[in-house]
Amino acid sequence: MFKKVIYLSLSISILQIGISEAQQLPIDQQYRATPTKINNLVHTKLDVRFDYTNQFLNGKEWITLQPHFYPTDSLRLDAKGMDIKQVSLVNGQQLVPLKYSYDNNSLLIKLDRNYVAKEQYTVYLDYTAKPNLLKVQGSAAINDAKGLYFINPDERAPNKPRQIWTQGETEASSAWFPTIDRPNQKTTAEISMTVLDNYVSLSNGVLSKQQKNNDGTRTDTWTMDLPHAPYLFMMAVGDFKIYQDKYNNIPVDYYLEPKYAPYAKDIFGKTPAMMDFYSKTLGVPYPWNKYAQIVCRDYVSGAMENTSATLHGEHVQKTKRELLDDNQEGTIAHELFHQWFGDLVTAESWSNLTMNESFATFGEVIWREHDGGKDRGDKSRFEKLQSYLKSTKNGKSPTLARYYYHDKEDMFDNISYAKGSLILYALKEQMGDEAFYQSLKKYLTDNSFKTGEPQQLRLAMEEVTGKDWAPYFNQWYYQGGHPILKITTRNGENSVILNVAQIQDSTVQTFQLPLAVDIYTKNGKIRQTFQLNRRNAQFMIPLPAAVEFIDIDPEKTLVGQIQIDKSDADYLYQYEHAPSFANRVGAIAYASKNPTNTISQQILTKALADTDADLAATAIQGLDLSNPAVRKSAEKTILALAEKSEASVIRASAIQKLAQTKDKKYKSLILNAVTDKSYMVIASSIMAIKSAYPDQLQQSLNRIDPDATEYLKALITELSKS
Repeated sequence: MFKKVIYLSLSISILQIGISEAQQLPIDQQYRATPTKINNLVHTKLDVRFDYTNQFLNGKEWITLQPHFYPTDSLRLDAKGMDIKQVSLVNGQQLVPLKYSYDNNSLLIKLDRNYVAKEQYTVYLDYTAKPNLLKVQGSAAINDAKGLYFINPDERAPNKPRQIWTQGETEASSAWFPTIDRPNQKTTAEISMTVLDNYVSLSNGVLSKQQKNNDGTRTDTWTMDLPHAPYLFMMAVGDFKIYQDKYNNIPVDYYLEPKYAPYAKDIFGKTPAMMDFYSKTLGVPYPWNKYAQIVCRDYVSGAMENTSATLHGEHVQKTKRELLDDNQEGTIAHELFHQWFGDLVTAESWSNLTMNESFATFGEVIWREHDGGKDRGDKSRFEKLQSYLKSTKNGKSPTLARYYYHDKEDMFDNISYAKGSLILYALKEQMGDEAFYQSLKKYLTDNSFKTGEPQQLRLAMEEVTGKDWAPYFNQWYYQGGHPILKITTRNGENSVILNVAQIQDSTVQTFQLPLAVDIYTKNGKIRQTFQLNRRNAQFMIPLPAAVEFIDIDPEKTLVGQIQIDKSDADYLYQYEHAPSFANRVGAIAYASKNPTNTISQQILTKALADTDADLAATAIQGLDLSNPAVRKSAEKTILALAEKSEASVIRASAIQKLAQTKDKKYKSLILNAVTDKSYMVIASSIMAIKSAYPDQLQQSLNRIDPDATEYLKALITELSKS
């Protein structure tokens, strides 16, 4: 809970730019081939019942398949840790027993004869899934892999709902139903689940039938008539309230615990607008017959893009008051974009995870840009670049399309997510929006309900644009690392000379890429674009007047790092005259590290009015009010922000800063901040009181409203200890 009141995380990341390094996992030498298709899934019919006492699932399954190409007389299914009770061939109304062997992980079935391509057959299975008895482990991204989860099944935990939910990615659906659990398989589905009649159920597709039973249960049947991958199958059961929204007559439903039901629109309300934006941008309408989002307890990851039914962890579930400080709009956008990239067209193998996760992360960026303006989009890209860079060293990182890896779970990293999204954005900028989105439309249309890999995307782009994009894909998808550009400048007569050296590790490729440069003079701005193709290059730019400032990569689309020496005046100039989000961050970071410098003080004082709340809050923290000159120039502004800013992160930061002065004239403001609506501001206030007015702490804690007292319980307990 304490993390919810730490509001200067961006400030911390800003001040650590370029510092953090990470160890890389060893790369296995074994080639990770796309799974061979011997049989193809066609249709999966499930009838499941839940045993809360033992946390088992009792299932019956009718699975229809056909050989992919070559004749076969056998079928291998993934089935983890199950009791297999019956395996039979469906022959009209009869069930013909089939021979099989089972090693607790894989079920090998001997069919009654050879089947040829496109000849369908149906196998019936009666089984019990026992997920809690599985000996499996998850990963950093998905911390468990038992597929099916019973939450508070005996209802012993107070104030915790009883729920059931599933998590299929990467290959955990086969922990609750036998299947060919590979991303390059697709199947239609019908899932009937028998649940307690007072509970709600959710699965893929539409609720096609409900039947009340005589024992206090109800059987819900969900039908998905379009094929999708087994890892995207889902079920959820519990006491949820459903808020019904819509987009173009498509049901858009939000499933929340009753306590949070009144805030459904506040949490998820932008979803229809996102669906409209993505549908129009891609030129491909939302592909499924409904879209639901459900929030579940104790979820093993952040969220999961199950086809037509996204599952979110409980961190998304917030009251209107909590939403004053934080929301999960980026996650909501990310999972929705997956309905096209990941669900409609699915990565052919985990090696090609970029076709799912890079696109979904890119979807976050373009939504931010569309909904909040260019600066919001630039901020999103900046954050993703920093996230990626922190996982690298000397420009080294694994390839994006990765056919050699230690474990498939390792693919869920900052390469597949952050770096991949930036590579797509840079490609969009090179190609132009119209050509880029027409290419995405072609890729989605040509591969709908099938699978994809980067080469199919490349071919779609080449057909649309008539240009060979192989060099771009070879460089960014099939080779790793990123460029680190060390740039020095020298003023010549009526010109400026740029020396550009690629100083990434010698084992990292030499990059070929365009590099834009903005030169600011008293006569205005000049933009030049150069093509880098070797480790060291020199460029001369003729100028009509003396250089005032040089902005390298002004649109900040380079997936890499730039090193260039700057003076104090340069940082002030870039904040005032070249105010991209990244340039403002750079100026504020420099000024915060050099707070005694007069120009740094000017930058931070100007940044108090920054349009981005996080940057303004960072500037507040960077200012030293013990300096009389700083106090004179900034104190009134910080006071006004503490009193009137609409952004809770700014009010919280300002209160903390004013408390550091221990000036009695701010005592009333700081003490009264415990009645603010924002939990973040209250937290900042009581921490400030503890520091500046410790004798007032207990009295102030008593003034906090009960809701905030409960929400901040851990912090209050900690502050009350001494």
